[in-house]
Amino acid sequence: MAKEFPLISTEVKPVSTKFRKLSGPVPNSATIKEIEKLREAEPLSMRGQPPVIWDRAEGVNVYDAYGNMWLDFSSGVLITNAGHGHKSIVEAITKQASRPLLTTYCFPNEARVKLTQKLISLAPQGLNKVFVLSTGAETTECALKLMRTYGRKTGTDDKSIIVSFENSFHGRTLGAQQMGSLGGGEAWIKNLDPEIVQVPFPDGFRCQDTSFELFERTLGRLGVEPDNVAGVISETYQGAGPNFMPKQYAKDLRKWCDKYGALLCFDEIQAGFGRCGTMWGFELYDVLPDLFCIGKGVSSSLPISAVIGAERVMNLYGPNEMTSTHSGNPICCAAALASIEVIEKEKLVENSAKVGLVLKEHLQLIKGEFSERIGFAPAAGLVAGLLMVKKGGKDPDYELAWNVGNLCFRKGLLMFAPVGVGGGCVKIAPPLCISEEAVKEGCEVIREAVKESL
Repeated sequence: MAKEFPLISTEVKPVSTKFRKLSGPVPNSATIKEIEKLREAEPLSMRGQPPVIWDRAEGVNVYDAYGNMWLDFSSGVLITNAGHGHKSIVEAITKQASRPLLTTYCFPNEARVKLTQKLISLAPQGLNKVFVLSTGAETTECALKLMRTYGRKTGTDDKSIIVSFENSFHGRTLGAQQMGSLGGGEAWIKNLDPEIVQVPFPDGFRCQDTSFELFERTLGRLGVEPDNVAGVISETYQGAGPNFMPKQYAKDLRKWCDKYGALLCFDEIQAGFGRCGTMWGFELYDVLPDLFCIGKGVSSSLPISAVIGAERVMNLYGPNEMTSTHSGNPICCAAALASIEVIEKEKLVENSAKVGLVLKEHLQLIKGEFSERIGFAPAAGLVAGLLMVKKGGKDPDYELAWNVGNLCFRKGLLMFAPVGVGGGCVKIAPPLCISEEAVKEGCEVIREAVKESL
């Protein structure tokens, strides 16, 4: 179980730079009092992030109500790709709400029409159907349903096996946690689906064998007949790292799916909309999926997600057989459309690729300086991680990762709590509008925090 952040006022060393401002005790007594109210009302699971009450957020900064300003290396949780509180997104939300039109269920609305058309224009050719939903877990559950349905339709009733990857994360609902069992999240499920199986993810760090033969050998060991596989789902990059599969592995996986009539699904919920320095993360592999899931960075704000896929897959269910209460909510659709327009107009995909090289370079320097305790520092675009390990091996060091995050918070750099295998990953994911100057300053804060934690 992860640690909760303690509600203890600590005098911080005053900070005043272009990107960070801190003074006085953090958190102060007023903040502690308000968070205590939350802790009385909410479950323990909501105590896992640094104790700051967000008052407002703009661009790459988060503010409390007491004059403190943090440089944000979290994007919420990889949400605010276009930056926090972008004026165009705020205006789109308020304009839609003031019509007034707040909800339409599955009845059409103009914002949904425009968003679906925009998403189709951005998706690879042939992936021309969009099912708009609310959360990431909804999309992966939907993908599970579609892959299985397609398998049984095109094959026998036995063609229902879903292959996913070890240490992956696809959400916290029933099917999503069985496909993504990072950290034993599926332990609460008594009757696990025997036709959802995992294979090792070829990250090159904890899994040194990055050959596609490992995929095939593992299925053989599990007694899986390839012809019975309905679909393979993978995070485009595993959020635990971020971990990327080798390009050749992805190409071989695509060929294998074609050979055995299995659908290939990429979970793009973290990776899409420029996060990896490309509009879609799977562009890094030069392969096309049959369907993919989006969320988080699509709106830079409100909860909205979608499954995008080929017509032969997306049209498996008839009218009213595959719906969702808040599908295509007009305000969320307006926010998403505005966010995509900002990403395009301000060339944030290109900025992610360019500034991402600076981030990668500086994190590699930090890894080199503390090589005994930082085992891996993967990065692409503006998503990266420092995998903290115990000295002399690859075992994750949660305490070190947690201490680094806590120290960064008290120095004016905001990241969410450690993630990944054993909680050993310090995840870094700033808004895509961040500058090289801000990235360098944030990396220096991380370097200081690691040094002080050892």
